[in-house]
Amino acid sequence: MNIQRLHVGPRLSEVAIFNKTVYLAGQIAEDTGQDFAGQTREVLGHVDRLLAEAGSDKTQILMCQIYITDTANMKIMNEIWDAWVPAGNTPPRATVQAQLVRPELLIEIVVTAAQK
Repeated sequence: MNIQRLHVGPRLSEVAIFNKTVYLAGQIAEDTGQDFAGQTREVLGHVDRLLAEAGSDKTQILMCQIYITDTANMKIMNEIWDAWVPAGNTPPRATVQAQLVRPELLIEIVVTAAQK
């Protein structure tokens, strides 16, 4: 079986697909001038776009890891998450407070999903 990679760069690929499983790189906001809610919505938009490109969607998420810089934002993140994830399709998830690689980044999300 071959590994398919999408948006291949010199350091990482945004997506790898193997054996009908889609692995996304950690997704971060491009517009880091946004507040936490704005960055979260932007990142979930990246997840939607990349999953669609890989032949999947958010109903197919197998596992999600969320890294936030401040647990004080957990309530906001959960409200946005709950509105985004389809009812009955909530995947296993871990949320961790972490220092991200740049101080202006407030959230990073990593997703593994099945292809449709």
